[in-house]
Amino acid sequence: MSRPLKQIHLAAHFPGVNNTTVWSDPEAGSHIEFASFAHFARTAERAKFDFLFLAEGLRLREQGGKIYDLDVVGRPDTFTVLAALAAVTEHLGLTGTINSTFNEPYEVARQFASLDHLSGGRSAWNVVTSWDAFTGENFRRGGFLPQEERYSRAKEFLATAQELFDSWHGDEILADQASGEFLRDARAGFFVHTGQHFDIHGRFNVPRSPQGRPVVFQAGDSEEGREFAASSADAIFSRHATLDEGRAFYTDVKNRLAKYGRTSDQLLILPAASFALADTDAEAEELARIVRRRQVSGATALKHLEFVWNRDLSSYDPDGPLPDIDPDVSDHHIAKGRAQVRMYRDPLATAREWRELAAAHHWSIRDLVIHTGNRQNFIGSPQTIARTINEYVQSDASDGFILVPHITPTGLDAFADKVVPLLQERGVFRTEYEGPTLRHQLGLAHPDDDRAARRVA
Repeated sequence: MSRPLKQIHLAAHFPGVNNTTVWSDPEAGSHIEFASFAHFARTAERAKFDFLFLAEGLRLREQGGKIYDLDVVGRPDTFTVLAALAAVTEHLGLTGTINSTFNEPYEVARQFASLDHLSGGRSAWNVVTSWDAFTGENFRRGGFLPQEERYSRAKEFLATAQELFDSWHGDEILADQASGEFLRDARAGFFVHTGQHFDIHGRFNVPRSPQGRPVVFQAGDSEEGREFAASSADAIFSRHATLDEGRAFYTDVKNRLAKYGRTSDQLLILPAASFALADTDAEAEELARIVRRRQVSGATALKHLEFVWNRDLSSYDPDGPLPDIDPDVSDHHIAKGRAQVRMYRDPLATAREWRELAAAHHWSIRDLVIHTGNRQNFIGSPQTIARTINEYVQSDASDGFILVPHITPTGLDAFADKVVPLLQERGVFRTEYEGPTLRHQLGLAHPDDDRAARRVA
């Protein structure tokens, strides 16, 4: 017997300041004015998307002692934007990236619990770590943590925050509705945590929120990241760009769940994906080619190559061959504050692989960056994109996608109007929201229900 069709999860990533956005396009708008965030969120909600996702940058990035041009517009505070969006949406989940390396559990738990109340149960937390002293210079502690300590702190940070969320229980009442008198439960909000990274005790001052606690997302492809997601997250972001890679990642992460007493449906795999949509496949291919050339200028291509070579390559022709010198593998990093540096754990091997690709395809530096820097791309007519997305999900290469348009804030409009109806016709995407909270949209149980099920078991 064939299994029922999986329901597709879709989310929208507000691009912010990065190389995805085509700034030169006449339709490109502000990345800091609230009207842009509001338009983007309303489009996602009109299309019945699960959630909107905001990344976060804690410092302006530098390379070669200069600020990235893309960063000069700034990046607004995540909680401020999401709280404002809660007032102009009703069902859309509100997901924010908040760092576990330079924040404190009490503060972050209080902010997310507040957002969950303000939004009626629609908050989600993308738990990330920060690897570099460059970002740490903005904070009191400064410095950085080795990778194993980053994940150790992140695990304890999340566990501590969840203890704070759980310090209020459903039977604790702030006021007697009949008499109007306050009833004080001696245990309400009480917490004690002693661990390697945190030693705190006191009272958590935000009552149990509609979701119990926010949905937890995790982004990371390392061994540590996969284990962290399998043990603690509700969803994980993936960057795997092909059907086979997606299936392998999906299988690997889902197979890790059992040892933590979890089932496959308790963790969603949601890769980020860009798209080029046009009336025909041929027109979409041409649009994709134009967009990628605009996204990767000559200067951008050289900067990207410097992430691997760890050298100043400004004297090289971006439309010429790759450098014949090897990467600098010393501890000094030319690209300060760039997460991509840690993605290439063996720069020498990466350089060899890229030289072979460039030689085989006759690629210049810019061509190489264009072809190796893509996220999962969906390119084609509405019918082609709907069919391809469905194929990935039904083949267990993902549970859905977080879409990253190349135009902000209107880049999601055509997808909402032309692709979503086709997915709905196939019976693989909702026509109405399932319930009031983000957990309803994602098919995740309320934490109190999970605890009750474990007690029964």
